[in-house]
Amino acid sequence: MFDALKEKLSAMFSKLGGKGRLSPEDIDAAMRDLRRSLLEADVDFRAAKDLIAKVRERATSAEVLQSITPSERISAIVYEELISLMGKPAPLTISPKPPTVILMAGLQGSGKTTTTVKLARLLKDSHKPLVVACDLRRPAAVEQLRVLADGAKVAFFGPEKPGDSDVLAVVKGAAKYAEGHLNDVIILDTAGRLHIDDELMTELKRIAEILPPHEKILVVDAMTGQEAVNSAKAFHELLGLTGLILTKLDGDARGGSALSIRAVTGIPVKFAGTGENTDALEPFNPGRMAGRIMGMGDIQGLAEKVRAAGITQEEIKSPGKIAKSFDLEMLLKQFEQLEKLGPIEKIAGMIPGLDKIKDFRAEDADAKALKRSKAIIQSMTREERRNPRIIKGSRRRRIAEGSGTSVQNVNQLLAQYEQMKKMFKSFTGSGGSRRLKSLFGFGR
Repeated sequence: MFDALKEKLSAMFSKLGGKGRLSPEDIDAAMRDLRRSLLEADVDFRAAKDLIAKVRERATSAEVLQSITPSERISAIVYEELISLMGKPAPLTISPKPPTVILMAGLQGSGKTTTTVKLARLLKDSHKPLVVACDLRRPAAVEQLRVLADGAKVAFFGPEKPGDSDVLAVVKGAAKYAEGHLNDVIILDTAGRLHIDDELMTELKRIAEILPPHEKILVVDAMTGQEAVNSAKAFHELLGLTGLILTKLDGDARGGSALSIRAVTGIPVKFAGTGENTDALEPFNPGRMAGRIMGMGDIQGLAEKVRAAGITQEEIKSPGKIAKSFDLEMLLKQFEQLEKLGPIEKIAGMIPGLDKIKDFRAEDADAKALKRSKAIIQSMTREERRNPRIIKGSRRRRIAEGSGTSVQNVNQLLAQYEQMKKMFKSFTGSGGSRRLKSLFGFGR
């Protein structure tokens, strides 16, 4: 998501970068490009208009117009205004007196039930959550929640008998169960609907009367575009929401609703779903999202994944030593470490500047490509791994046959190896080791 917007913004800044000083006409042209980019990304037109006005006001200051790096100045302004548009991070409210009650609402197909378990799994490191099946109208909803909860190893509570339809009895039973099992967070997976109706709102209000929620969270499908904004506004008017969770941010939709939903509704986005697995939920961080849209990567997110994978400082050697001894055996070890971090295509998006490497394509940075690259290196002799320069035509054909790939794949891997070697050389010199460790989240 946001790939098209990132490309358009990059093109806009490239145009500005070719100018020594900016004129008011240059600013006007850039603002037209920015407006077009935002609207094509499905950003709400009111939010886009407000953002452009703020960027224009700051960009036309004498300081920017007379700057010798106007493109970088305007890039920084757009970055800051994108963060402002999305609002400040909004942490989850945890009651000082347990249990904390979280009511999950959403339309059918938004991913509400899966997100309920994702949230419980995210909280279980510091709390003891209980997920409660309150969607008794959809036949498979209770069993779906039970199976997902078992897989995530979080506590589940549902109706005593299959076919029970008394939601309020389930809520009362959940409160008693939580008290007896020391569950300090109760997450209510309420019924979804194809659209908002009086029956749904009445049920949600009655649940809230029995077990008053500290958080009323709406789960919204980010791929539905402006319909997500409209749903949030409607639920907020009737229920008084305290937060939003945007799902499917890993999809290929334009994603403008993720940028503008806070500005239009006033409701903070608290979490973002980034995949189908129950561990694919993360706190929504406007700064990190703006950085990825602007092509700056997500160093903080990458550092968190590195630490979670158990990669230590000792495994990140001095860049000077890497530059001198970097061979294909070392590259193979780097691939093995990358596998620890999770889906490779997501990791690639976190590394600043990676998308600017010649011939790099994000869609190629997947698990299959990584396994193919490993197979190619594993088909080489030790001498070839340590001295890739000797790998000529006949050797390349043998390696391709041994790894079940093509000579073209072997050529691509060797070209990537040369680019990575150049990258490590860029970390040599004063402060190189510090900058490399900082990239992986150490020494902060």
